[in-house]
Amino acid sequence: MEFKIRKATSEDMPAVLELIQELAEFEKEPDAVIISAEDLKRDGFGTNPAFTCFVAEAAGKIEGMALCYFRYSTWKGKTIHLEDLVVRESMRGKGLGNALYTRVIEFAKEQGVKRTEWVVLDWNTHARDFYSRSGATVFTDWCTVQMEENAMNKFLEKSR
Repeated sequence: MEFKIRKATSEDMPAVLELIQELAEFEKEPDAVIISAEDLKRDGFGTNPAFTCFVAEAAGKIEGMALCYFRYSTWKGKTIHLEDLVVRESMRGKGLGNALYTRVIEFAKEQGVKRTEWVVLDWNTHARDFYSRSGATVFTDWCTVQMEENAMNKFLEKSR
């Protein structure tokens, strides 16, 4: 299977959004995606892009993507956060995921960061095993914490 990994363009965002939706369905959260292709275009390709995205293209069609952005660690300095890496289900097992993963790690090295980090669901043993085999540390003693918009609003109302 011949494919290429390249930096995404704004024109790729409808296909990237399809992949994000496919990932949400895989993660059993099909209704969680509220962004649009226009949001992705605005946020990723303006004067101050919020993220970098790489795509895997085969036969002229985008079959996978990896989206990452910069974070700042008080211990390490500038780091890269890999938000999502997804390959269409029909294209899994053909090397696209590994190539996208490699490109993100290369990008991190090009940017001179000291760490790349991401989150993986505990039940996604295939991904966890892949990351462990690659040399990444899969922590079991840290918990991800998030606060959605409604919870933020309620918290701030109570705090006043």
